[in-house]
Amino acid sequence: MHVSPLPRRIAIHILACLAFLALPYVFAPHGLTGQLKLIGTSPHEQTTLLGYLLMLAFLYLNYYVLIPRLYFSYRYGLYTGTMLLGFLAIGFVMTIRDRHDLFDNPPPFNQPRQQSDRPGWMVPPPGALPARQPPRAGSPAYPIPPSGNTAKPAYGFELNQALFLFLVGVFVTLSLRVSGRWRQTEQERIASELSFLKAQINPHFLFNTLNSIYALAIEQSPHTADAVVKLSSFMRYVTRDTGNDWVPLQRELDYIEQYIDLQRLRLADTATVTYTLTGSTAGLQIAPLLLISFVENAFKYGVNPAVDSPIDMVVTIQASQLHVHVCNRKVRQATSAGESGGIGLTNTRARLALLYPDRHTLLIADQPDTFTVDLTIQLI
Repeated sequence: MHVSPLPRRIAIHILACLAFLALPYVFAPHGLTGQLKLIGTSPHEQTTLLGYLLMLAFLYLNYYVLIPRLYFSYRYGLYTGTMLLGFLAIGFVMTIRDRHDLFDNPPPFNQPRQQSDRPGWMVPPPGALPARQPPRAGSPAYPIPPSGNTAKPAYGFELNQALFLFLVGVFVTLSLRVSGRWRQTEQERIASELSFLKAQINPHFLFNTLNSIYALAIEQSPHTADAVVKLSSFMRYVTRDTGNDWVPLQRELDYIEQYIDLQRLRLADTATVTYTLTGSTAGLQIAPLLLISFVENAFKYGVNPAVDSPIDMVVTIQASQLHVHVCNRKVRQATSAGESGGIGLTNTRARLALLYPDRHTLLIADQPDTFTVDLTIQLI
């Protein structure tokens, strides 16, 4: 069953909150079940639960407000101070409420001295105070450490535990925010590279294609209308469909075929172009404009009216694996070292590394007479 992103995100948040609240009780002396029973009867346990709820609320404030506004704005001192003040405020509330519950709910006076449910705390022996005297803060009528025991009150230990959980929560929220910011930056980088790649469409190619269509129209060739339709479809894909992160593989291959047809129209018999497609594209998607650079590069450096200019392109699809083979004869020399790789190929290398990490292989053989590209991608 497909789960939409929003309900899935809500479910993850709920599970994370429950795990955060349950973690302190899992390792408690009475176990998870015993501690949960104490919450209903022990004011101290209720105060502890309130403290964890306040910490959870502060961590959400940290995730959605403090990190974006302070940490990402490089105001590290203010961010650290806010974290410290937040924890101190929560600890102050827990301590005051714990003491208040202790004074408002003292144990019965005339009760035998016995071990309480908190380590280091004892119920006073009978007769510690006359029954007629009202209890006073700090009197033996309240739980006191046994003789020779210098242990701190129970809430002191729990504040240390709360500090540990608070720091873990801050670290987790900060890590999630930073990783999310990094992913967003990478996505923006990919989008920028894609926009730059779309801008690489050679204006001379468009002008030459339009001139070829104009010549066909002058000759009243029956192929004129078909050429206009191909050019229109070609430009529609570049300006509209490539705005998506993923496109159907068949749509990308149709675009390449239209590009080849327009080049054939422009070049007439100058180049011998062979294009072969094997396999089914059903249900497969690919990043847009990912393959066109290899084809553009072949036409840019593999066409010369004075010599034989063969260009071969073979696309093979097996299951969800795509293999592209492009080979051209080098009949035009690059004007500078490394130009035969082209800016488009450089961008394509970077996009492959970002979009298909560990799911692609790109082999480029730059020989004196030929230029060959073999690309294999494990598609989604």
